[in-house]
Amino acid sequence: MLRIINTWSEATAELRRICQRTDNEDTLQEEGKVRQVLQAVKQEGDRALLHYTEQFDRQILQASELRISGSQLDAAYQQVSKDLLDAIRVAKQNIEAFHRQRIPKSWVQFGDDEVVLGKRYTPVERAGIYVPGGRAAYPSTVLMNAIPAAVAGVERIVMVTPPGSESSLHPAVLVAAQEAGIQEIYRVGGAQAIAALAYGTETIPQVDVITGPGNIYVTLAKKLVYGRVGIDSLAGPSEVLVIADETADPVHVAADLLAQAEHDPMAAAILIATSSQFAREVKEDLQRQLANHPRRLLTEKAIANYGLAVVVDSLEAAAQLSNEFAPEHLELEVKEPWALLENIRHAGAIFLGTSTPEAVGDYIAGPNHTLPTSGSARYASALGVETFIKHSSLIQYSSTALQKAANAIQALANAEGLHSHSESVRLRGQGKSTSESSHPDNQQQE
Repeated sequence: MLRIINTWSEATAELRRICQRTDNEDTLQEEGKVRQVLQAVKQEGDRALLHYTEQFDRQILQASELRISGSQLDAAYQQVSKDLLDAIRVAKQNIEAFHRQRIPKSWVQFGDDEVVLGKRYTPVERAGIYVPGGRAAYPSTVLMNAIPAAVAGVERIVMVTPPGSESSLHPAVLVAAQEAGIQEIYRVGGAQAIAALAYGTETIPQVDVITGPGNIYVTLAKKLVYGRVGIDSLAGPSEVLVIADETADPVHVAADLLAQAEHDPMAAAILIATSSQFAREVKEDLQRQLANHPRRLLTEKAIANYGLAVVVDSLEAAAQLSNEFAPEHLELEVKEPWALLENIRHAGAIFLGTSTPEAVGDYIAGPNHTLPTSGSARYASALGVETFIKHSSLIQYSSTALQKAANAIQALANAEGLHSHSESVRLRGQGKSTSESSHPDNQQQE
């Protein structure tokens, strides 16, 4: 069950172990298998997709069945409850409103001597959204990945997701996709789906950016195709870190830890508390809530391997440990969360106060729930419209401005041994050439 630690050295060692839980030799072996899948799909297209779908998902499909038909999309609306449909629409509205605030603006600046500088933002043309299947259906993942792409102005959004039994897809996933504006959905998953998006097949188009979480094979595939396409991140198992003081409710904190642990056997659930008594109360209630948990075995495994409670002397110490771990989700269940926020440097998403469980961010608040994991919050950020937008620099110099800068440009070019760089500036200083005959070589020939 949940381990309670009271020493700083042991706490830092355990946090490091949990952060590095996906670093193992098995990953290298799996990478070799993924390379084979990528190469096969690149060379054989749909044929390889169908082969791997049968091998890994135990579903036999024809190429014509890869894409979900319009009638199947329509039928999905009849299979979800009104409450779920309403929730999807509320979530969509909030996510869209939040991400519209993040659209970068192109700009142009006019300087001295008619120097014009600027930056122009344009969306990618095609985006691929991967939505995992397996243990559960994830309509929220559809919304969180597709809506920023749509808000960014991506013209073609393609979604792939593994087929379930009888090659079916969960109706909630299909409804969420349509509410987010996706009509092009393919029933294919795993590394083969990433390969199809990266290289294109007879049926599935090549895209410019691939986003969305998945298992180790999906993550390795995204890593290997990066460079041919852009990706959002290399997402690892999910994690939450809760900082709690005496004002927090141990029942609520226990529920929040379990909410993360129930995702995956490798999910991490960490508590940093300022009281040993509070940590013990959380541990006791966690066991109570697990008793009738519908995903008990999976959740217990996550808690046993990657659950942790650390007792510290102060909230400042708690913030320091949190910054070393750089959690995907950070809950500040303390009396003055905004004051503690000043000490937080690294976290994917921060939930402030005792009435803000991480589930709010997972589903409905608006900010994206696709977040950096495994310590990458030290340098990475949540998925957003920026993921689907690239920028171009704009530069215009007048002849006067070029001549003023000529000496500096030529000095740098000559220092680097780049003759024609220097000449491209020097020749412009001589005025426009009137004919080919003025070239010294041409005159010599005459």
